[in-house]
Amino acid sequence: QVQLVESGGGLVQAGGSLRLSCVASGTITRFNSMGWYRQGPGKQRELVATITSGGNINYATSVKGRFTVSRDNAKNTVYLQMNSLKTEDTAVYYCNNKNFDRWGHSIDSWGQGTQVTVSS
Repeated sequence: QVQLVESGGGLVQAGGSLRLSCVASGTITRFNSMGWYRQGPGKQRELVATITSGGNINYATSVKGRFTVSRDNAKNTVYLQMNSLKTEDTAVYYCNNKNFDRWGHSIDSWGQGTQVTVSS
């Protein structure tokens, strides 16, 4: 089991920036993926950005060029730098870890979520 603790959410004006952090603890497999998902009001949870233990990165189209995901493996921490924020980025942001086994099966762990609110 992996425990995830997010920080860095808050209220920001449109065009501003925020940086989210997520610290993982527990049993983390050699091959894993860490990243961020979000759920806006009345919407389903959606992928924002992920980064694998091998450094492969995936972004949602809506955040490409504005958000940057990174990780510090020594600290078991994943970051999300969010620039040029828009009101539509308002959501609860959840940290996610996927532990992969040798067959490619994954086990998901989730953080408690951190609120990001972008005002116009």
